[in-house]
Amino acid sequence: MKVLILAGGRGTRLWPLSRQHKPKQFQKLISEKTMFQETFERISSIFSIEDIYVSTNNRYLKEVKNEIPELISKNIILEPVNRERVAAFLLFFAHLEKKDFLEPIVVLPSDHIVKNKKKFHKALSDGVSFVKKNPHYILLLGESPNFPDTGLGYIKKGEIIDKKLNIYNVPFFKEKPNLERARGFIKTKEYLWNAGIFIFTPSLIEKLIKKFVPDNYRRYQKIKENIGKLNFKKILNKKYSEMDSISFDYSIVENYEKVAVLPVSMGWSDIGSWSVLKDCLSFPNKNFIKGSHVGIDSKNIMVYGESDKLVATVGVKDLIIAITDDIVFICNKKDSQKVKELVKKLKNKEKFNYL
Repeated sequence: MKVLILAGGRGTRLWPLSRQHKPKQFQKLISEKTMFQETFERISSIFSIEDIYVSTNNRYLKEVKNEIPELISKNIILEPVNRERVAAFLLFFAHLEKKDFLEPIVVLPSDHIVKNKKKFHKALSDGVSFVKKNPHYILLLGESPNFPDTGLGYIKKGEIIDKKLNIYNVPFFKEKPNLERARGFIKTKEYLWNAGIFIFTPSLIEKLIKKFVPDNYRRYQKIKENIGKLNFKKILNKKYSEMDSISFDYSIVENYEKVAVLPVSMGWSDIGSWSVLKDCLSFPNKNFIKGSHVGIDSKNIMVYGESDKLVATVGVKDLIIAITDDIVFICNKKDSQKVKELVKKLKNKEKFNYL
């Protein structure tokens, strides 16, 4: 059975710490190990190194090898350009053997926190058992939400499918709702956060992509039939660049009727914004300081300094202040989800050296 770690994202909501040359999965956010190393460590304790694959961008190959030197080179799947998860899954499938298509695979991001490894491992074991018996299902792991995060997907827990494994049908799935709707989901206590961890058979997903994203499927076929040939790199660069950037959650999960969820309280967080990172690193309404800071009457602030610059604050509260060698970033904690919009603005203004 195979595991795919997704490590090609850009983590724009943690800009300016997360940049194109070194996105958040390659940053040491919560320990002395990077998020990618933490993820690999969680997985490698229960899966063989031969069965662990990494999907990443060409530009991060050196970083991946430096951080996990024991990774098998052929198990590092390199995307020529970023084209979202549907394309990444297809490129991974193109490298699998025929026998692997009927076996469950585990897919997980490389930039999330999981505090309770024991519960995480059990959830994976139970999820794999379920998909082996029910290969027509896509299984998601769902974490109990504790605040209305608009940067996450929400899963409605429906009727129970498997009492022994505590697995439920998913009658409704909503990716990144607005704040009002997210608050409503929390109040009902019927919704879970989508942890971005999937268990499914490649055979099923291949069929669903052929149905819902046919253009990408045709390009995938061309890539697959040219693996091992002299012109493979040329075909890969051309056809993968032509792939549509389509979210797996939007295009497949929201449109497929056989989706199941396994609720698990494993201390999960995707660290999708500065406010979430602050909450992970400090107690509520307390300051978190990394770097040089002097303050007076400064409450519930986060100072994240990567340089030796002194940050001095007086009479401020609920602020995120991030300092890099070339950028000073300040925002209100409640507006930290808007960082992605700021990055888009920099791109539109062609400020590429700051991205």
